[in-house]
Amino acid sequence: MSLNIKPELLRALRENYPVGCRVELLEMDDAYAPPPGTKGTVTGVDDIGSIMVRWDNGSGLHVIYGIDRCRKIPE
Repeated sequence: MSLNIKPELLRALRENYPVGCRVELLEMDDAYAPPPGTKGTVTGVDDIGSIMVRWDNGSGLHVIYGIDRCRKIPE
């Protein structure tokens, strides 16, 4: 997987997942991942498109673009 992400895609991710929005984990490819359905608060989107989340269970694992999946919870 390439760590290069197109600027327009990065901009769209940051617009769709603004700091403070709530998300729900759908799938994460990590042995230490929170279980699917765990909710958390977005703390940012890094320069490679990973969504940084403070999960409600205390985890801080990022949602990696193109590998993991989460959904934004409507306000």
